[in-house]
Amino acid sequence: MKSAASVLSPMSQRALHESASQGLRILAADERCRDAFTTPGSVLQDILSPAARRYVLAADRDEFLGHLGVLRAKSYRIAVEFVGEENSDPAEIERVIDEYLAVLAHEPVPEQLGFDLSNVGLAFSRELSEKNTARITGAAAARGCEVVLSMERAPAVDDVLGTYRDLAADHANLGITLQAYLHRTEADLDTIPVAGRKIRLVKGAFAAPAEVALGRGPALDERYLRLAGDLVNRGARLSLATQDAAILTAAAASGLLDRVEEIEMLHGVRPELLRSYRDAGYACRVYATYGENWWLHLLHRLAEHPPMVLTALADIAERHQAGGHTAGAGY
Repeated sequence: MKSAASVLSPMSQRALHESASQGLRILAADERCRDAFTTPGSVLQDILSPAARRYVLAADRDEFLGHLGVLRAKSYRIAVEFVGEENSDPAEIERVIDEYLAVLAHEPVPEQLGFDLSNVGLAFSRELSEKNTARITGAAAARGCEVVLSMERAPAVDDVLGTYRDLAADHANLGITLQAYLHRTEADLDTIPVAGRKIRLVKGAFAAPAEVALGRGPALDERYLRLAGDLVNRGARLSLATQDAAILTAAAASGLLDRVEEIEMLHGVRPELLRSYRDAGYACRVYATYGENWWLHLLHRLAEHPPMVLTALADIAERHQAGGHTAGAGY
């Protein structure tokens, strides 16, 4: 007897994946789950940690930096993030800054860093997050490293774009992430530095109402490709940050893929797809994270490609077996 999933049409399967993706994003933002995750001795954290390690390369910096060598040896570019967001603990904020400064002191120096403003002080004030962003970006410039600000929930977009505008003139190594699903993004291109800047274009990871953002589907795919074309026409050094095979196929067919600076994917999400583009001669970047504050990161990664929920369950089942998930597996 065939399962229900096996008899769904391709469009029905896509609709199912989109609904599952929305459910995962809602779960990621649920305060009850997040409180349970951060409680000392959290059972939730313990149970899910084997699944998280597919996407979060290590809990500590030294192990993480060692793993990056595996990816570099396979000719991937690297972006580094100390995972975390919505940080309201002053001591933890300072620890985040120290982590990035320590990563920059390491050899070889990562060529790109990324972080959320909410992980470096935005919960207190934009002024604090901007000051801390300038600290990291200045230190990165001295080491020949770029910083690309991550984008956050819709209410924080003005602060992220404002910080980028404020710092861009004095920090040529500063770039930004833009979310295609937000209705405002096309207009935002006229308000920020674009030419010569590193711009990461993503679909958008957070749940948002219809009046604010498009849901996943053909309309968003079309907008993503339109924005990508507009950005390269404006002289952006565009990172096509997507795990969507259909988007990449369309970009290749239109010639857009030959005009972007790179294809970027999050570590652990569809590595075989990124490998296929590397083997075809395209510049490919792996966005790699480390740390322990990974609840949102894990749920958002699963939301990027909901069939990976099955892989996450398999990772949990295999936690007591020898070996486990290997850094760089599939790449």
